[in-house]
Amino acid sequence: MATGLIRKSSGFTLVAVLVMVVIMGIMTGIAGQSWRTFMAREREEELIFRGSQYRDAITRWHAPRTGQRAAPPLNDLKDLLLDPTTLTKTRYIRRLYKDPLTGEDWVPLKDPVRGIIGVASSSNDPPMKQANFPDGLEYLEGKKKYSEWQFTYQPATATAAKSTVTTK
Repeated sequence: MATGLIRKSSGFTLVAVLVMVVIMGIMTGIAGQSWRTFMAREREEELIFRGSQYRDAITRWHAPRTGQRAAPPLNDLKDLLLDPTTLTKTRYIRRLYKDPLTGEDWVPLKDPVRGIIGVASSSNDPPMKQANFPDGLEYLEGKKKYSEWQFTYQPATATAAKSTVTTK
């Protein structure tokens, strides 16, 4: 009689363990999806930060310099680290950032006269953020791909940005 009771309770334990495994699997799946969304939003925010850093640096590069009518064309993003056209150590950006979405270099946007005027991501993924961009980036609203998010030279702010160039 005692063996019948043990058999009945062991079957119940097996069912309870299976139910717990299924529930834990579902919860892990939900947590994984939330984590993926969180990481995508973080990479998107980093894309905005890094793209803005490049845009501001390129804007400062294209600002007229003392004794010059116009800045020379920007032919390489490395020139933003240390301006080869000046005698002083002039830096426009602290370091060259990688595209946070692809892990590769940014795609430079070129103008035939001024050289590089901006950067863009090479990712064709659809962006999560569609509205409520920071000031100066409102033009990113409604874009269908990250590659359409172009961080370009802003001539209207060039004179204001000139004062923030770092010289050592």
